[in-house]
Amino acid sequence: MDTASEASRIRKVIVTTVAGGTFEWFDFSVYAFFSGIIARTFFPAVSRGESLLLTFATFAVGFLMRPIGGVVMGMYADRAGRVKALSWIMVAMSMASLLLALTPGYATIGAVAPVLVVAGRLAQGFAVGAQFALSSVTIYEVAPPGKKMFYGSFNMLSLGFATILSSGFSYLLSSHLSHEALAAWGWRIPFLIGALVGPIGFYIRHHVNESDDFHRMQARPAAQAPALARARQFVRENGDALVCAMGVMIAGTSLNYVWHAYLPNYAQFHLHLSLGSTLKGVLVTSLATTMLSPLFGLLADRVGAYRLFCFFIAGWLVCVFPLFWFLLAQPSEQRLMFVQIVGTLFLTLQGAAHPGMLVKIFTVQGRSTGVAIAYNTAVMLFGGLAPFYISMVARFTDASYLPPSYLFGTSLLAIALVLLSRTGRRTLRDDWKGGEYAASTSDYSSSAAAVPSREHTHLRSSCRERSYCDTTQLPGDFEGLGDRSRL
Repeated sequence: MDTASEASRIRKVIVTTVAGGTFEWFDFSVYAFFSGIIARTFFPAVSRGESLLLTFATFAVGFLMRPIGGVVMGMYADRAGRVKALSWIMVAMSMASLLLALTPGYATIGAVAPVLVVAGRLAQGFAVGAQFALSSVTIYEVAPPGKKMFYGSFNMLSLGFATILSSGFSYLLSSHLSHEALAAWGWRIPFLIGALVGPIGFYIRHHVNESDDFHRMQARPAAQAPALARARQFVRENGDALVCAMGVMIAGTSLNYVWHAYLPNYAQFHLHLSLGSTLKGVLVTSLATTMLSPLFGLLADRVGAYRLFCFFIAGWLVCVFPLFWFLLAQPSEQRLMFVQIVGTLFLTLQGAAHPGMLVKIFTVQGRSTGVAIAYNTAVMLFGGLAPFYISMVARFTDASYLPPSYLFGTSLLAIALVLLSRTGRRTLRDDWKGGEYAASTSDYSSSAAAVPSREHTHLRSSCRERSYCDTTQLPGDFEGLGDRSRL
């Protein structure tokens, strides 16, 4: 394939996956910004505090389905194709968004209303459960060697664009509609717009091809093994990488959801700031994330993504409590904005490389499943449930320092999991060696066909030294080595 055709193919993959991901995350995140209105619409028969708690619980329900959707669609993607699976989850997300947008309130249909809302959130959670993993793998596999983190960072743009759109729409609606109009119908508009993800899914299905890595993997007999055999193989080859990937995700996802889902409500109910001021902060920080993600992706390719991760953890542990002390000392819109921006810089510093960091440590035949399990489990336990955890504990104690305490604890857990896993220690060593072995597994697999036969022995020994290296796609006498290349 010539250079121009390959560049065009990469652009098409990036644009379509980012566009689809933007609409999916838009629908999933906009729920948080209108949580107060949704509480009064669907849970009006309880006190204000209990109503908000029920809304956060419904918000969290979507996260309970994400690991299930991630595993089911991840295994389907590893067998049938990343593009096909990605297309179907976009269609499912579109239908779930329509359900949320069109469900009448409690005053109209009674207890059926919250049941439908919960069903919609479950469907959203299932659909979005594999979105990040499939988008990350799809982009990563078409990216050229040496630029995996940079190209992977474009998947984070979908999160940034989604937050910009969701917070922007929420801010405009809350600023230009009366409270009555916003509560009656205004909050439903973003969900109707988010339903546009369906047509994008159909476009991707018919206009984007699977990667060469996937086609080579499909040609191996192991790819056609029964599901139980493939599950055992996944655990054997990717179990340690799964622990490392969980560590990578925990710190970032806890910061993301505390900053973008809990902090706006925290500022309203505990600091008595306006909804508009909190949404403005989310909008500004999302713009910063979108602009900085590719730059930090380039930096990760140059100095090592896992080195940046360690820098993020160390800096965040030092800064998290002082940031909240600064905000609580004199709550104001300006101080809230400053705190939101600083936290977002830390988040983007290591979050931009998340797609590449996760994909590179899994074997080709287990990528979609591995990234989906690690990402969604971490997000469910430490991200999506964070507002609910903090809101629950806040009912029994002072809520002022619960958010920084939670973030401090999750950061310690994150670095512990990375350092305790063999994959994490090995990858960190490679980064500290200046990138000698930091090339991703696809860097080797995609270039294997160009390796002269006299170099096969050297490449085999190099991959054996680095057990996380995926050798399933190496030619000739490498066939089958990947099955035992991990532990």
